[in-house]
Amino acid sequence: MNERKHRVLLIAQRLFIKKGFAATSVQDILNESHISKGTFYNYFSSKNECLMTILSHAQEITDARRKELMIGKDPADREIFAKQIAVRMEINREHQLVPLFEAIFHSKDPELRDFIKKHHMVELTWLSRRLVDLYGREAEPYALDGAIMVVGMFKHFINVWVSSLKEEINLFKLINFILCRTDSIILNMIQTKDKLLGDRIYLPDNEVSYDDFCTKEKILERLSFFSDSLEEEQKGKQYVDFLMDEIQSDQPRVHLIETVLQAFGGSFTNTPLEIEAKELAFSIFNFMSALQKHPQ
Repeated sequence: MNERKHRVLLIAQRLFIKKGFAATSVQDILNESHISKGTFYNYFSSKNECLMTILSHAQEITDARRKELMIGKDPADREIFAKQIAVRMEINREHQLVPLFEAIFHSKDPELRDFIKKHHMVELTWLSRRLVDLYGREAEPYALDGAIMVVGMFKHFINVWVSSLKEEINLFKLINFILCRTDSIILNMIQTKDKLLGDRIYLPDNEVSYDDFCTKEKILERLSFFSDSLEEEQKGKQYVDFLMDEIQSDQPRVHLIETVLQAFGGSFTNTPLEIEAKELAFSIFNFMSALQKHPQ
């Protein structure tokens, strides 16, 4: 996403939160952004699409941060899973997304409501797959039911915590409490073979397949393209140069590459390149993992 479009999104988001989505006009966004109507409609087909882009961008940041947490870690690591769950709530707070979700929830616009339904199903898909990572393949038939219950517990505990206790939520205390309850739920479902929705509901394939990227040529091509988008002295470029040199070598130093990947992804935090950098870092990690299992 180019910087100008990113700036328009930030201004539109601020207006949606301040005035309300329904009360904010496209003209309000034009006035604040100092852009023409043509420029706006070159970026977005409508005000609805502008809002959906804001939320989609937040989802992309969430995905990138979750994937970054997984670099070099065991998928069954419970602590990593807890941190990944926290990412969603942290992004909602950082980007002040709750008022935007509420605006859509109370909207009768079918396009926006359909968008939120898909957004919700994507999150359930991610959560279902991570539950399988934690509890093993035998949990797969029960993962969707488990994911729905986990989301429900979070929603209601947060509502009661905020409305009744009127204090800041202790996020990790809540997450760990719910995950302990989830242990009993999932293990009992596996033991009793009890499921309600199971595989009767289609879950969208929201995971990117990295198989196409797991060749040295593909990785180097993506790194080269990314490097060309950077200024010569831009922060993070030295990491790109190191990664390209190391991956091209006859014997890439895997542990050194994984260490540099953490710094590489972090060097683009809160920039327009954050998502692309973290997706690239995750792809390189997958490539290195595949290389260790099947040396080329």
